[in-house]
Amino acid sequence: MEADSIKLLGAGLAAIGAGLAALGVGNVFAAFLQGALRNPSAAAGQQGNMFIGFAAAELLGLLAFVVAVLLIFVA
Repeated sequence: MEADSIKLLGAGLAAIGAGLAALGVGNVFAAFLQGALRNPSAAAGQQGNMFIGFAAAELLGLLAFVVAVLLIFVA
């Protein structure tokens, strides 16, 4: 294989992480809504944890995107 094709293949594989981050964010909000509907009085106390989980999942997606861009344009 040529170096360019290997580089693009790696970037495509790194871009999978962006899609998986979307699934992670959906899981975070789904779990919060399930818990909030089961126990509405505890929902306010768990909202901070929801935002931390959202930020962590989104960070992994952004890192995957940065790796993909770096592989395409820099490597």
